[in-house]
Amino acid sequence: MSMILFASIVRVRDGLPLSASTDFYHAQEFLECRRQLKTLAPRLAQHPGRGSAAGRDFHVYSLSSGDVACMAICSHQCPAAMAFCFLETLWWDFIASYDSACLGLASRPYAFLEFDSVIQKTKWHFNHMSASQVKTSFDKIQQELELQPPAVLSLEGTDVANGVLNGHTPVHSEPAPNLRMEPVTALGVLSLVLNIMCAALNLIRGVHLAEHSLQVAQEEVGNILAFFIPSVACMVQCHLYLFYSPARTLKVALLLGVICLGNAYLHGLRNAWQILFHVGVAFLSSYQILSRQLQARQSDCGV
Repeated sequence: MSMILFASIVRVRDGLPLSASTDFYHAQEFLECRRQLKTLAPRLAQHPGRGSAAGRDFHVYSLSSGDVACMAICSHQCPAAMAFCFLETLWWDFIASYDSACLGLASRPYAFLEFDSVIQKTKWHFNHMSASQVKTSFDKIQQELELQPPAVLSLEGTDVANGVLNGHTPVHSEPAPNLRMEPVTALGVLSLVLNIMCAALNLIRGVHLAEHSLQVAQEEVGNILAFFIPSVACMVQCHLYLFYSPARTLKVALLLGVICLGNAYLHGLRNAWQILFHVGVAFLSSYQILSRQLQARQSDCGV
């Protein structure tokens, strides 16, 4: 019998199922366990990290980090280290396949059902490991579980089994998988330098205009803001390029729009070449942000 029987990907904030493996098991206890897994999913935001719930013949495991959680139903013979390594592999594959903005916009269950093929392939791989591979592949994650055991969840009440104090469920915290970005490229460094230059130019012009306007007139407030706001937007673009952030596509689009609108507003204070330079740098930075992806996962599971 396979050790890993069923897997599901859910959105953490509301428990919306995003994808799941095809179900070939029809035992009554398994069907009941799957129903309890669905009721547990909306509660994952209360206990991020690793969690487990034990049934008579089946165990439920969960791995929650960021916007996405992975859940699995395994036989009671399945080692916990194997189950969590399987879930971590799914988590990395899923966030590498779908942008955070797409996850946030999903409104119907199983909107990413095509990911089922990846779940089935990964599940087959783990289920067909030899006994010697299982014994030697999960030493590191087994040590992590010994140092920081997963939260013990109850399938009946979906509360942490260690107890509820004063009506509050204790939160089990665990570091999220390390989100490392791909190495910075030469073109990326150039976009950073140009972005900092644009931010500095906007800031200097804005300060000078503010000093002049405070002494002469108050009608220049719009122009001052049109310098200051794009300056801030340029620095935020630098941050988005250097560090991973959820919903990057949406943020990049908003920043690009702010910079373009600000330069359009300043048409009377800048010539066409200056505006083209600032807008061109903004587009280059946007492209670099979106093209720099998460670094390929370095598996700690040895599989």
